[in-house]
Amino acid sequence: MKTNFDTLKHMANHMLNQLQEAGIVEYGVDKRVEIIEILATELNVCFSTEDDIKDQAIEEVQDKFGEDLAADVTETEMYNHARKEIIKGFSGESIAGLYLTESLHNIALKIKDFLLDHPLIEEVYATDMELVDFLVHSFKSFSSKKN
Repeated sequence: MKTNFDTLKHMANHMLNQLQEAGIVEYGVDKRVEIIEILATELNVCFSTEDDIKDQAIEEVQDKFGEDLAADVTETEMYNHARKEIIKGFSGESIAGLYLTESLHNIALKIKDFLLDHPLIEEVYATDMELVDFLVHSFKSFSSKKN
């Protein structure tokens, strides 16, 4: 499954929908698109997309073998090996093709802080632990196919 920044925007949209449907967050409707964009940017630090992994693998191959590689470097064994090593570093933990750069609980804590501190979010109706638990569940229920 190919993932990119749009996948993170879909995840942010999914989370915001769930939070709103559960009556946990309140924000101005006119700020929704802006919140999704900012939230996706926050998530970008927490997840690696297929595009991120591709770029990193190409960079590693270029570091080892120089900048003068063929344009089809992504079809080489060197690239595939570098890509597999990068993915192995995530211990195989992924959600809908997005690789976790840290634990799901820690990601939920960061998003909780974002929701509690960001000026575009007017109100949060949950305790810290309720919010973290809700966010973990929201992450686990995300599927880029549904969105």
